[in-house]
Amino acid sequence: MATPDAMRAMVLERPKEPLREKMVPVPEPGPEQVLVKVNACGVCRTDLHIVDGELAHPKLPLIPGHEIVGTVAKRGSSSKRLSLGQKVGVPWLGYTDGQCRHCQRGRENLCDNALFTGYTLDGGYAEYTVANEDYCFSLPPSCGDAEAAPLMCAGLVGYRSYRLATQDPGVQRLGLYGFGAAAHIICQVAVGHGREVYAFTRPGDTAAQEFALRLGASWSGGSDQMPPQPLDGAIIFAPLGSLVPAALRATDKGGIVVCGGIHMSDIPSFPYRLLWEERTLQSVANLTRQDGIEFMKIAPLVRTEVQTYCLEEANEALLALRQGNLTGAAVLVVDADVPKRD
Repeated sequence: MATPDAMRAMVLERPKEPLREKMVPVPEPGPEQVLVKVNACGVCRTDLHIVDGELAHPKLPLIPGHEIVGTVAKRGSSSKRLSLGQKVGVPWLGYTDGQCRHCQRGRENLCDNALFTGYTLDGGYAEYTVANEDYCFSLPPSCGDAEAAPLMCAGLVGYRSYRLATQDPGVQRLGLYGFGAAAHIICQVAVGHGREVYAFTRPGDTAAQEFALRLGASWSGGSDQMPPQPLDGAIIFAPLGSLVPAALRATDKGGIVVCGGIHMSDIPSFPYRLLWEERTLQSVANLTRQDGIEFMKIAPLVRTEVQTYCLEEANEALLALRQGNLTGAAVLVVDADVPKRD
């Protein structure tokens, strides 16, 4: 399959600066890699943390983006699992060494030498990207590209958070703090599993609260409110440390509060009584490939809500995310008839 020598890409040259549209060489896949023609790439809050300089030490210059859906355009010399033309998803976790103590314990999400798509590896804000084939997920040809893109991080890391928050089968009432890309996916999963969802949004954000109710939430309100009943568990997707004591306060004895983001502002001090009575505070780091395998089995429960942008509108999509002006998830669509915004 012939590929061009150069491609369009949105490039981060320095944190806290807008991405620049550039022509760059099409990457060549290594022996165990595949070249992926990008059809769509979700715009994740982690991308925003990288661009805004809140996640230190990214590869620079960097092509961001780790919610990638595309087709295999070229295979490396040792690539065997994926075929040319196959539709794949490329997630945040791009490589693990398989040798460190964490990998040996089955916790590759904590690998000491892990590499991450769109952070320490170039990602999908481009026409092509390369990825290790062992870290790509096969996608059915029938799934929509833009609709599948948020599943690659908001869905996968959201699912890991959900799995930890509901590891006790008695968890029936689940709180979701921050109702963006991940929460709108996990809300549907939880409802599909017969759980009650209590959605917390920015105070006064009635549009997000109505959106949560449309997706099956039993209750929605501002993050400054208490739910009508104590929660059995909660997931905090918004990157606000101040929500930790709020979620603990809303959670019943023996409940769990999971922090589902890669970055969060400082957690303020809070009285020990909020943690006492065997409440648990848990963070989530990255994902494992097993998370992806499990999540893809239940992904049919989910209908993602997306707002699409052209590739060159990546800065506008990031701004909309930064300002909280999105319903669902933003997705960059490459080589498609997506009208530019005025």
